[in-house]
Amino acid sequence: MNTLIECINLVKKYGEDSETVTAVNDVSMSIDSGELLVMMGESGSGKTTLTSLLGCILKPSSGRLIIEGNDVDYVSQDLSEIRRKKVGFVFQLFNLIPYLTALENVMVPMDISGIKGQEAENRAKELLGQVGLSDRLNHRPSQLSGGEQQRVSFARSMANNPLIVFADEPTANLDSRNSASIMELIEKLCRERNTAFAVVTHDEGLRQKADRIIEMKDGKIINIE
Repeated sequence: MNTLIECINLVKKYGEDSETVTAVNDVSMSIDSGELLVMMGESGSGKTTLTSLLGCILKPSSGRLIIEGNDVDYVSQDLSEIRRKKVGFVFQLFNLIPYLTALENVMVPMDISGIKGQEAENRAKELLGQVGLSDRLNHRPSQLSGGEQQRVSFARSMANNPLIVFADEPTANLDSRNSASIMELIEKLCRERNTAFAVVTHDEGLRQKADRIIEMKDGKIINIE
């Protein structure tokens, strides 16, 4: 596997002086192309902040982030372009647009990237088929179950063929049956599309599917399996 993302001595602090909180504390790690990485730890351990740094949502207080061998330049580089072209995101609360259909929700990132019309529609249909929702294309989020909504969000995360998808507690709001189904979906997308996944989770079931497991505490990586 090739190294896709690497961070060196990454630090993220919030606040100033005596009120400073160090959410990520001198973390160095890498993620390989096509890897299924699981990130675990108690709430407040820094997992979500770290994925936000790796996914270029947040800027670090210090340290380096290297994507495909190139340092991210936080001064002159457009982070939104990196996110649009290289990164996908799946959130705990789905974040679907309520008045759009499943098909339209998946097409939104493509529209932002300039992919429109029949090409976007065909790609969205293909992705929804891959997550098992070919028969729900024209359903709005309110007409879908929680598990189905999360599947739409996974399809949407893949819309621009990202190098990596960051999934933050993707099974937290699902029952055990749907959680197991989403875990199977993560592994399927990772293996079949050779897309890296970094999944923040408390769900022990995903341990068995992971290539590596990172455990965090107090902003630091304390164990790698």
